[in-house]
Amino acid sequence: MLQFQLIRTQQPPSYSNGKAKISLARTIDVTSSSSSYRKRVYTKFGDKGETSLLYGGRVSKNDPHTEAYGVTDEAVSVMGLARSFSEDPKVKDILRDAQRDLFMIAAELATEPDKYELFQQHFAPVTVEMVENLEHTIDSLEEEFEMPTVFVLPGGSPSSSAIDMSRTSIRTAERRVVALAEAGRLTNELIINYLNRLGDLLFVLARYEDRELPIERATGERS
Repeated sequence: MLQFQLIRTQQPPSYSNGKAKISLARTIDVTSSSSSYRKRVYTKFGDKGETSLLYGGRVSKNDPHTEAYGVTDEAVSVMGLARSFSEDPKVKDILRDAQRDLFMIAAELATEPDKYELFQQHFAPVTVEMVENLEHTIDSLEEEFEMPTVFVLPGGSPSSSAIDMSRTSIRTAERRVVALAEAGRLTNELIINYLNRLGDLLFVLARYEDRELPIERATGERS
């Protein structure tokens, strides 16, 4: 599972998605005073079933926060698989943009409400404009081809299959975020809107990817 922690150095590594520069890294042990310490992927801090949230705080790996950002991380990975399969530049760009947004969302989901001000100093939270951008993308795609009017059986191509897999991961993430909201621990309700709209986009994108292929209905019939 992807873990988030700000590295305590004078010049932390930065990443920019065009919205804000952030410091994002796998958890590493930087407590050694030796200048020759080696950064290890494994820390053993999670061997008791706990993990660290962004900006501190230890929680169970089954905590609603870790469930929410963990499934979001899963969706990012599956989108990467889909992007590697697709040969369509537009599809690749849409998936890449969504992956970058989801990295930000995962960071937001890894933040407790009482640390939200710190989060806003380093990251760009989900906005109405981000949700509207997904809607515009859906509308633009639907203008280029005719959407099926029947239930489609996933599996038309490796790329569309991976996009459909990422859609189901996003729907799972959406449910986990709703659970987080119901527990009173969600800092930004727009995350639910974004994930809901992204699930819609991924459904359309998978059909767009296979727009030149025959449709296989969920009933087993082809058209």
